[in-house]
Amino acid sequence: MRRRKYTYTPSRWRGTHGRRRGGPWLVAVPVALVAGVVLLSVWLSGGGGDPGAEGACAEPGDCAVLPAAVTPAPTASRPLSDPGAPPPAITAQAYVVLEEPCGAVLHSLNPHQQRPPASLTKIVTALVTADRAALGDIVPVTVNGPELSADSDATVMGLEPGQRLSVRDLLYGLLLPSGNDAAIQLAEHISGSEPAFVALMNEKAAQLGLEDSHFTNPHGLHDAALYTSAYDIAMLGRELLHNPDLAAIVRTKTHQPDWDGPEVKNLNLLLGQYPGAIGVKTGFTDEAGKTMVAAAERDGRRIIVSVLNSQELYVDAPALLDWAFASAPPGCLSPTPAPAAASPSATPGGR
Repeated sequence: MRRRKYTYTPSRWRGTHGRRRGGPWLVAVPVALVAGVVLLSVWLSGGGGDPGAEGACAEPGDCAVLPAAVTPAPTASRPLSDPGAPPPAITAQAYVVLEEPCGAVLHSLNPHQQRPPASLTKIVTALVTADRAALGDIVPVTVNGPELSADSDATVMGLEPGQRLSVRDLLYGLLLPSGNDAAIQLAEHISGSEPAFVALMNEKAAQLGLEDSHFTNPHGLHDAALYTSAYDIAMLGRELLHNPDLAAIVRTKTHQPDWDGPEVKNLNLLLGQYPGAIGVKTGFTDEAGKTMVAAAERDGRRIIVSVLNSQELYVDAPALLDWAFASAPPGCLSPTPAPAAASPSATPGGR
């Protein structure tokens, strides 16, 4: 992260060859010093850098707060309302805004454009795992997380050969710290190999009627043949939230696996900071840029947004959520009740 520096270099004292002692400039110097100190204090307290940017903090890394540019969203009890306001201009190259329970598209940009998803791939890994394994199954660990991280600069949960962890703990390691080691371990546990597991991932997308996606690994490290679309990945995030176990995992901020290692932390900075946030997953690679599927609930509505190749992830996703809650008319209308049957005496020709 490049930070600006504030410096102050006073003019050299010139004695009788410069300005007079006691002149107005002696007053200006301390004033300038005080102003410089105030500016520096303001910057250090939150005005510099981008603490919520995923490339710097979330994958890899961790940050405590969202960028100052994000205006706190309204609380669930007092939402802002601006019906008919236009959608916000954001930096993402593709995005989709969905509403539950019907999955209606409220707004989109390049919704079916095929783009690399980065670690959003792990949403599909989690779905296949939930379909094929019991959460209580114990998995003998064979993947070496530290070596994987050193070889590929991948995010890992920290698996080491010889450990024995439940599928549930591996899913936490997959979805919270975005562990590539957990993705590989789950794939090998379920299918015996990554290629066999990847076939199940593509089968899952096809079962859901998604036509813009093709997966080549369970973790999302860049591959030219690995792609999805903003629409497909939003629908896959929606499918994950339909699974109560997976939904509970992605809304958890920290989890302690049953091991002697540290707890794992969720890289999704919206949790606990954006009102009503319930998940889902973040991602980043140089090729994909910053990616996210975000979901929130407010006033009886659930909105899901997908954002691909964003420059300001934690500005773009909240802006789309705010707009949907405040300005987008409901996309999932309740079925119109059937009219009550007329009594025989009221119908034409009735007796």
